[in-house]
Amino acid sequence: MPSLKRDVAVPLVLLALLTLGAIAVPTLSTDDPRAMGDVIAQRFLPPFTTDGHGGFHLLGTDRFGRDIFARTMLAARVSLVIGVLGSLLAGAIGIALGAFSAWRGGVVDRLLMSAADALLAIPRLILLLVCAALWRPGMWTVIAVLVATGWMAVARLVRAEVLGLRSRPFVEAASALGARPSRILWRHVLPNALGSATVAITLGVGGAILLESGLSFLGLGVQPPQPSWGNMIADGRDAIVIAPWVALAPGLALIVTVVASTFLGDALRDRLAGESATALRDRA
Repeated sequence: MPSLKRDVAVPLVLLALLTLGAIAVPTLSTDDPRAMGDVIAQRFLPPFTTDGHGGFHLLGTDRFGRDIFARTMLAARVSLVIGVLGSLLAGAIGIALGAFSAWRGGVVDRLLMSAADALLAIPRLILLLVCAALWRPGMWTVIAVLVATGWMAVARLVRAEVLGLRSRPFVEAASALGARPSRILWRHVLPNALGSATVAITLGVGGAILLESGLSFLGLGVQPPQPSWGNMIADGRDAIVIAPWVALAPGLALIVTVVASTFLGDALRDRLAGESATALRDRA
């Protein structure tokens, strides 16, 4: 258990530091990270450089003299909001539909799962590209597309868990005591079925951030002057030889965030699996 706590603590600390930086750094920055700086005096300054106006640039500047560190942290706001909100909304819809499908069964179950299977058969990136091309690119469009294409896997997981739990003795006992079916589902069955869904949602945060960055890199996601890690990497690819820090800083931030989210999901899976087994054994 101590090692499991450390496994949870490390990614949580990394994500907490990133969130704190995303909130504090752009707010405390003396210059607007979206606005052009002094292009002549501040263009492509390397990391740990002080410009002619006395401003210190921890990660250097880009082609327009904008501070890379402030822009990376401002882009973290966008990525975290899109990743967390998109994954949570998709997870909530998947949990509700998966639980309802398993509990009702019959035609409802077949229709919902057939729709989920049909959408799962289409590569998610293709769906994202088509939807992003059809509607105006932007943060809320990306969130809506991520929700519309991300609920199916969670729904399948929750459905499988509910189908396995509905025959457990504590469900039969609650039914014998006169509890309504809806109360049995939402009060007794669903809380025990959320372990795998929680892990899937946590892992989905990193996947959603990665997909958003890919769309922004292609110009179909968050649009300039609002920075995102994807469009910052795209801006820096032309200067990768003379100013590699322009693309390297957002790229490293993207890698750290996705890896931390993945490790957190793996640690939660181990913890919730043990707690769920203990809870079911006690109920039985």
